[in-house]
Amino acid sequence: MTKADLIDEVSRVVEMTRKDSEVIVDAIFESVVRSLRTGEKIEIRGFGSFRTRERRARVGRNPKTGARVEVPPKRIPYFKPSKELKDLVNEGTAEAVSPGVSAPEAASAESNPTS
Repeated sequence: MTKADLIDEVSRVVEMTRKDSEVIVDAIFESVVRSLRTGEKIEIRGFGSFRTRERRARVGRNPKTGARVEVPPKRIPYFKPSKELKDLVNEGTAEAVSPGVSAPEAASAESNPTS
């Protein structure tokens, strides 16, 4: 899904113009970026949380020349999905393993082939 697809989906669901939906999506993204820049954690219940992680300085290599390159420390954005989101993404996976067998039964059957 692209940003344009997201804007179209918001426009359709909320029954607004595409332009108004674009303003809403942009405002949400700007708020997330602004919060991450200041080091704040963003938590959206049922979806996940965004935060930054620190990467230490290190010595890297230029892949073309093989020369040593000092890589400075930096902060990177990190997303941790909520349990609810993980469950929604994996919904239906258990049925694909074996119809009529629950996920715990399928997992124990895979780990214990003598059953």
